[in-house]
Amino acid sequence: MSKVILYDTTLRDGTQGEGISFSADDKVKIALKRDKLGIHYIEGGWPGSNPKDMDFFRAIKEYRLENAKITAFGCTCKPGSSPHNDPNIRSIQEAGVQVATIFGKTWDFHVKYALKTTLAENLRIIRDTVAYLKGLGLEVIYDAEHFFDGFKSNPEYALATILEAEKAGADSVCLCDTNGGPMPMEVKEIVSAVIEKVRIPVGIHAHNDCELAVANSIMAVTAGATQVQGTINGFGERCGNANLCSIIPNLVLKLGLDCMDKKNLANLTELSRYVSELANVHPANNQPYVGKSAFAHKGGIHVSALMRNSETYEHINPELVGNTRRVLVSELSGMSNIIYKAEELGLDINLNQAGFEAKKILHEIKELENTGFQFEGAEGSFELLMRKAFGGYVEPFQLEALRIILEKREAGEINSEAVIKLRVGDEIVHTAAEGNGPVNALDNALRKALEEFYPCIREMRLADYKVRVLDENAGTEALVRVLAETHDKNLGSWGTVGVSSNVIEASWQAIVDSIAYGLLKKTK
Repeated sequence: MSKVILYDTTLRDGTQGEGISFSADDKVKIALKRDKLGIHYIEGGWPGSNPKDMDFFRAIKEYRLENAKITAFGCTCKPGSSPHNDPNIRSIQEAGVQVATIFGKTWDFHVKYALKTTLAENLRIIRDTVAYLKGLGLEVIYDAEHFFDGFKSNPEYALATILEAEKAGADSVCLCDTNGGPMPMEVKEIVSAVIEKVRIPVGIHAHNDCELAVANSIMAVTAGATQVQGTINGFGERCGNANLCSIIPNLVLKLGLDCMDKKNLANLTELSRYVSELANVHPANNQPYVGKSAFAHKGGIHVSALMRNSETYEHINPELVGNTRRVLVSELSGMSNIIYKAEELGLDINLNQAGFEAKKILHEIKELENTGFQFEGAEGSFELLMRKAFGGYVEPFQLEALRIILEKREAGEINSEAVIKLRVGDEIVHTAAEGNGPVNALDNALRKALEEFYPCIREMRLADYKVRVLDENAGTEALVRVLAETHDKNLGSWGTVGVSSNVIEASWQAIVDSIAYGLLKKTK
């Protein structure tokens, strides 16, 4: 089979997803990352739709790309008009790109009711637009919008639209599953029928409305499509686009197809998380290949087998896509989980005593989880627990006393103050701090007391704080679980947990663990 061409539309179609937005600078950063990964085409946006996209096209010219061609997106000229004086076409020229991707109508229903013109006129504007852009010396990709719905409604006309683009000089045609409705077997059948009729390369652009965008893209490739369009993390309108983070490793590792240097796959997870970070979207933990949970193991039987041979419960080596194996510890764990984690943390354990120690801490973890603790999102608290169990851990400070004062005044203002006394080594420190609420006052007082001894605490900040009620029927006496996420510019982020019927106590547990774990990491 021919080389499969990867076409990334994250910066255009991906930004049509709810809550997704990138600045022009963000777009440049993402484009450079994808170029290094080995993406062949990067769709920068629709220059005729907004100034930000045009800013991107101007900015990206300052960089020399290694692998990718930058493309500008647009539509055919309007019915009754010519591409020569169409502002949308003119904006593509002004973008200064070498590749133009133009979409046009292929579904007779859309031609009549959305475009409000005749079938013949629609063929004319496809032909004239493609021919005009080719006359400017551009490579032209024709996106056949709603192709699969159009083919099922009127196959002769749907085929006529892409044949018109081919005759006008289009370099390739992409069949767009715009509504995300076809089943994989339909996609394979229709793509096969198209390939019999056209001479130019055929691509696939799938949406995920039936959770089939990746499957439909793969089926199109097996039917002969040689270009796959998609987005990083599946970002896109409604339910999203085909997820390139799944498609690429499926093509390379499962089908053995030539679409990217296999070594570059090791950068895939980092790219996925980088794009999520710039989009200000929390990465989906359960995302295949690149998700945090993609190679996470929880059940004791699984981990026991995994320690003998990772292929027992992993379909690939996670390092191939830049991900890592994670063993979780919970009430479902066995001794294998504990021993694996101890070895992973580099704890100096006596192998003859490992079984005894593992049973002891496993029992403790199960008892804690029974009372509401959860360590899957609290790796900081868990590692501290492990180090205390296997010895060799010295706590960096001990609490002598803590008093929190809340003062509600007549105007409704509430003042919070925390007074704290700590022992750090042989010294006692006694201080106080105010805050925006009791937990913030507690956090401020703790940090104020410790900064003299551990200045690196200034680099740690509380990035997230969640409180969950565990027994809703208990009202204000209910147990609550506090999950704290702490961030350090050098260490990254880590989670800690606390549980109590008193939200201040639960918060104290989580915050103390967050600082203790950060200090542990700093001194490693």
